[in-house]
Amino acid sequence: MSTVSKSSSYPSVVMLSIKSYLVMTLTVLSLALPVAGFANVVLADNISKGEAFAPQDSFGRDTPRSTIQNFVKALSDKDVDLSAKYLDSDFLKKQKTSDAIIHDLKIALDKGGRLHPDLAISDKSEGDLADRLPSNLEKVGTIHVGDDKIDLLLIRKTDKDNVVYWQIYKDTLTKLPKNLTENRTTLADAFGFDFVGDRQLLGHKISDIVSFIILTVIGLSLLWGGLWMVWGVFAFLYPKVRGKPFGIPSKALLPLAVVILASMLPEMMVQMAVPVTLRSAVTRGIEVVAWLATAWLVLRVIDVVFMRAENNSRKHRRLEQVSILNLFRKVAKAFMLILAGIIIFGNLGFDLTTGIAALGVGGLALAFGAQKTIENLIGSVMVVADRPIRIGDYCRFGNMEGTVVDIGIRSSRIRTLSRTIVTVPNGEFSAMQIENYDARDMFYFYHFLYLKRTANPDEIGRLIKDLQLFLENHVYVNDEWTLVRLSELRQDAFVIEMRCYLNASDVTVFWKKQSELLIDVLNEVAKYDVEHALPSQEIKIKKDDEFDELVT
Repeated sequence: MSTVSKSSSYPSVVMLSIKSYLVMTLTVLSLALPVAGFANVVLADNISKGEAFAPQDSFGRDTPRSTIQNFVKALSDKDVDLSAKYLDSDFLKKQKTSDAIIHDLKIALDKGGRLHPDLAISDKSEGDLADRLPSNLEKVGTIHVGDDKIDLLLIRKTDKDNVVYWQIYKDTLTKLPKNLTENRTTLADAFGFDFVGDRQLLGHKISDIVSFIILTVIGLSLLWGGLWMVWGVFAFLYPKVRGKPFGIPSKALLPLAVVILASMLPEMMVQMAVPVTLRSAVTRGIEVVAWLATAWLVLRVIDVVFMRAENNSRKHRRLEQVSILNLFRKVAKAFMLILAGIIIFGNLGFDLTTGIAALGVGGLALAFGAQKTIENLIGSVMVVADRPIRIGDYCRFGNMEGTVVDIGIRSSRIRTLSRTIVTVPNGEFSAMQIENYDARDMFYFYHFLYLKRTANPDEIGRLIKDLQLFLENHVYVNDEWTLVRLSELRQDAFVIEMRCYLNASDVTVFWKKQSELLIDVLNEVAKYDVEHALPSQEIKIKKDDEFDELVT
């Protein structure tokens, strides 16, 4: 039996379902997180026990990533002795002093050093074994000085205490040009900020920080202005050529400019001789801003794409698609935000393993708790994708029929001939056999004439032949198929069958045309010497000598 519910009860049912799913999810998480925490403690304990047999390097040279990070920090602090600890010790033993080597290496890095992003440098003690280099070497960047290109290589070593550490390889150091001079004019000097001199802020020269800010502002302004000009040209010409508005909104230009600038800024800083120490300090910030701008741009694109799809659905009167498209838009935006958040926190150095595991447990709990909701959601997608019905269609489903008034995310609502509303979950609705009456391209006319057996058979034959021609030439009847025949000989009547198709926009128009056609048929039959057979009773009187017997 179908369930009849008022539309006002739908929000309360949804709220009750959401509350139950949240309670179940929180319960599973409360049980799963302590287990995950215990596993992490055990794992950390095992790792600590294992690390007890693997001593750590006191200068932070355990991995290629930490080696480069700590070396750049030592350069920033102008600690020559500490910086020397990150150079190949075998090479330094042959040198009288390390000051000149460190000086040349820093200037070379400032002028043309391009370090790999932090996340692209291996953070394992054994390095990246898949980089097609010897197992004890690791490439972490390149140095361009004039026409020379020098690979910045690290070498893995082990001291007498079995401590594994990495240093800048001697081949890189020997290829450096000698007696390099700084001789650089910063953007701060060019814009009249040379009065700050060698004063520092956060371990970097104020002139270099100001140069970076000026470079960023100028680069963003030029890119944004250029994109506006290009967009303006396309927005002006596109409607004239294609006859419809330009689809890319102007609000997508700023995040696009930020994304382009973030990809170009590392190379721009090299060309403008921004020191490697400052470049390394802002690299992660640039990557975070780049991913934020990318997420911002993708959200704008998602809005544009789905808004056009929704407008197209409204234009073609496919209102049932609007709610599904709106849901998909929210899901796509949520997915993009989660992905951007994971990547951004990963760039900031956070370990997201536990958080992702907790999200996985929560998602699994939600999937189990919301099985019916997910089933109905998939059913909604199937109903909208297959389009067996649309809003406003008159259909038969199961043992009921009515007009579709809404196709929602969870259920569909049908108004029956009794003017009641039947709410059917889309999971069940998509599995039903649905007969859509509004999908008819024509209407079927199928009726019978019952004529008395007293009629002359020749008259019946002439009537059938003339009725065939009459229906074929009638204004309401199309050319699909027309048939008039003697279908049955009853004891009380000749049964004449009439079949044809009528063109009509909807059922009410068909009913009107059908009535008029039946009247025309009756008027045509009246021209012949026949009578309509009606249900009747016959009384026979039998006369006897002794009594009269009434027989019915």
